[in-house]
Amino acid sequence: MIAQVIVDVAAKQTDRVFEYHVPASLEVSIGDRVVVPFGRRKVQGFIVGLTDRTDYPGQLKDLLLVLDELAPLTPELVQLSSDLAQDIFAYRISILKAMLPGVMRAGYRKLLVPASERAKELLMFQGDPLDVNELKTPKDLALARQLLKNGDARIEYLVENRAKKKTVAVYSAKLPPAEYQSILDGLRANAAKQRLLLTDLLEDRASYPKKQTDLEKLGLAAGNLNAAVKKGWLEKQQAEVYRKPQVAKPLKNKRPLPLNDEQEQAYQAISADIVRKKSETFLLEGVTGSGKTEVYLHAISKALENSRNALMLVPEISLTPQMVKQVQARFGDQVAVLHSGLSEGEKYDEWRRIRRGEARVVVGARSAVFAPIANLGLIVIDEEHEASYKQDSNPRYDARKVAIWRGKYHHCPVVLGSATPALGTRARAQKGVYRLLTLKKRANRQPLPKVDLVDLKHVQFAGSQFDLSVKLTSAIGERLAKKEQVILLLNRRGFANFMLCRDCGFVLKCPNCDLSLTMHKDTGMMQCHYCGHAEPVPELCPNCRSRQIRFLGTGTQKVQEELAALFPQARVLRMDVDTTRRKGSYEKILDAFGNGKADILLGTQMIAKGLDFPNVTLVGVINADTGLWLPDYNASEKTFELLTQVAGRAGRAEKDGEVMIQTYNPDHYAISLAQKQDYELFYRKEMQMRHAGNYPPYFYTVLISIASKNEQNAARESFKIKRRLQARLKAPTIILGPAPAAISRVKNQYYYQILVKYKREPRLNALLHQIQDDAQEIKKYGLTVDIDSEPERIM
Repeated sequence: MIAQVIVDVAAKQTDRVFEYHVPASLEVSIGDRVVVPFGRRKVQGFIVGLTDRTDYPGQLKDLLLVLDELAPLTPELVQLSSDLAQDIFAYRISILKAMLPGVMRAGYRKLLVPASERAKELLMFQGDPLDVNELKTPKDLALARQLLKNGDARIEYLVENRAKKKTVAVYSAKLPPAEYQSILDGLRANAAKQRLLLTDLLEDRASYPKKQTDLEKLGLAAGNLNAAVKKGWLEKQQAEVYRKPQVAKPLKNKRPLPLNDEQEQAYQAISADIVRKKSETFLLEGVTGSGKTEVYLHAISKALENSRNALMLVPEISLTPQMVKQVQARFGDQVAVLHSGLSEGEKYDEWRRIRRGEARVVVGARSAVFAPIANLGLIVIDEEHEASYKQDSNPRYDARKVAIWRGKYHHCPVVLGSATPALGTRARAQKGVYRLLTLKKRANRQPLPKVDLVDLKHVQFAGSQFDLSVKLTSAIGERLAKKEQVILLLNRRGFANFMLCRDCGFVLKCPNCDLSLTMHKDTGMMQCHYCGHAEPVPELCPNCRSRQIRFLGTGTQKVQEELAALFPQARVLRMDVDTTRRKGSYEKILDAFGNGKADILLGTQMIAKGLDFPNVTLVGVINADTGLWLPDYNASEKTFELLTQVAGRAGRAEKDGEVMIQTYNPDHYAISLAQKQDYELFYRKEMQMRHAGNYPPYFYTVLISIASKNEQNAARESFKIKRRLQARLKAPTIILGPAPAAISRVKNQYYYQILVKYKREPRLNALLHQIQDDAQEIKKYGLTVDIDSEPERIM
């Protein structure tokens, strides 16, 4: 048998299938992770095909090792990797590795091993294998070079399997009950621990084998158990256990809620396709609070009833705990969760539960779209408009497109849900490519919250920071007096956006990026939010040594400080990247707020969607303009989505809700239509703007980014690429650029961009693959070329 293998070497020369002979001693299948010889080293690879014939004229090398008991990739995922590689301009090995937990991506060690008897006697080769990276001193390095030159040593590559199972000690009863009774009768009076163990072996024998942790709860220490093993009373073994993610207390209401007429109509349409095994894509467009989640849960139940499984994606880690609690309340231990907030071990174990068929419902963020779940009957993508569904680094896949591919493969419906669908999604629904389902009323029949616009050009501010208007602070005070809760959104973290010297005009910038540093008062550091550079907050101007420095702009830290001054009795929780770095921090903050341990939740966009707190009656947007003037074609769409979504957090239960949006641009259509919660009118207006500018969804787009530490090299290469495009592509295809990126330097790399806009261009895909392959050659000159199909951001 011959295995067709994709090797773990991401390069154009190796982006193909390599063939290996499978020894009779090895059992292999498609999707197996294997170790193969490749040149002078050993590398990890994935079997993507099996055959009995080869066109290779020489002798094939033997496949060396199969790394897993069960093939980590299903035949479906292997096929998906092949199709995806054609669309997203990534090498196939990059896609295959993205489908697996991090611990299953190979680690490699470069070992120096003796090749002669004389070398074996050397002190450096005594003990553990010698890792080349651990040779530090000039003397050791010189000796290693000499040994390699003389042939007394050689380099070997070791593929390390970092995927480890967790095991615990378990104890089995080794003797019949009569013998235990005899031993118990003969015990001395003061042998309390032995008596405790023997009594448990007699009275609770059916529960054995028992974990060591369970026996320790009885009061038996490890020493007592080891002594029992030596006496022959118990047998000790290691048993595999799963590292289960910590989920907060499950919701009490486990029963399905009754559906209203609109929900029932949507559910019936989806469930009919589940039963018929039809791969239709639905857009479930429902106002905030309309009960989309309940429709999802009913549809998942229908899939399970039909002996099929379900996959549900959410855009943010912060939403995952709340969604997991709702899904677990309904479906219990059948649920597995996958997102980047889990430890590597937890992700690996949840992934194994899915691969082994022990979990039937998967909930997770973007990468969960590759979960190895079989027999899918339903795929749900909640908040489908979110940009986070598009991976912004290699491989640049779109989870929505992958989900639709998997829906077709499994002949199951895909449900895209949102109160503010992406324009491209809504346009496809209007054309009949997707089926549109609408929920126009809130599930509890409560009206949508009243939304007021506060024009910051004509208001008085409370406090001294010019962040909170008197009108907003008065509304906050009223809610606090009623023991109600408030959510405040400011989509900018930190304390101040930049440092300015009033004497010389100097602005402190990041040494690696074309950006000013942001002040973080809690850490006393100036930080770059792009590359992570940090330095202490200066007391003097670094340029002229003046003390006349000011920290201008605002962020969540400054607003938190201002709230503390204005409402000293209020309990404020802040939720942004800085407060949610630790594992479980999202959940702790949201649980504390949900349990009434805080009055105000202040945060960035992560608090804008999906959260459901019945006591929240006021939502305040501190500055609605933060993303409005970004140099991106979809800036208005993203602003409208954010404002509409955060407004939907208010008045979700019996109490009426109110929303206050502070803005300097109250007449801008994205803001005025968000006030009216009028998605349909915004859709029509924004589509007119897109049509006038030849932007999606009227045109498809591809963004080509060229980066180098030398700006002239980046510019020169970008013009070469443009000339290649112009020679092959014709109107109506539009080629914009090359031009420096909006942020032209990031991490000491200068970026130039070319944007290709096209309607139908059959030659483009092959041409872009050629450009991608040629980029491999110029990489040695410090140039990188990235190609992003349908980018979410053009900056």
